[in-house]
Amino acid sequence: MARIEFLNSDMIRACNAFSNLDLKEAPTLFLEFIGSPSSVEEQALLAEDLCVGNEGENFSWATEHSERERLWRARHNCWYAVKATAPGTHAYSTDVCVPISNLPEIVMFCAELAAEMGVPAPIVGHVGDGNFHCFLLSNQDDSSGRELIKEFSRSLALKAQSLGGTCTGEHGIGLGKRELLIKEVGPGAYYTMKILKKALDPLLIMNPEKVIALDQLID
Repeated sequence: MARIEFLNSDMIRACNAFSNLDLKEAPTLFLEFIGSPSSVEEQALLAEDLCVGNEGENFSWATEHSERERLWRARHNCWYAVKATAPGTHAYSTDVCVPISNLPEIVMFCAELAAEMGVPAPIVGHVGDGNFHCFLLSNQDDSSGRELIKEFSRSLALKAQSLGGTCTGEHGIGLGKRELLIKEVGPGAYYTMKILKKALDPLLIMNPEKVIALDQLID
């Protein structure tokens, strides 16, 4: 298995409109297999059996390059497809990761949270390792919309942590998740990180304020 990607119904809808596709608007997995031709066929048939056995539908697979490109087009254009649903808006991507066994729970939580907060929540996930992103849109001058996105992202990150996951699967802590980092690693590990930061960057010139706030370094 080379990769497993997940798109929810909202994302499929956006991708259909943007890339002129006709995929069924339903939660969808995209799988890529590697190996010899016979090995790839064996893996694909096994995946189809598992799909059918778990009430999945519309399983299709291809080995020809052009058909593979068609099947993957939706995944490759996710970011642009979502932005095209509301031209002129700015997009924000959440980024959490959980153990694969807890992935269904947090995906359902994400959908429920989006419905509760009244925001569209198209999802794309690199679910082979439990990582997924929800793309949220806001107007640049809409402060209430930006606050809503922050609240959504924080709630999702806290849920990921409660399920034994992390507040960032690949995008990093940056400025917005410093508080969540302390909660995730604990005060002891966070203190060690502060000591290392001060030792390696005594002038505080490398990505200042990122990950660890400067006022927490000067003591």
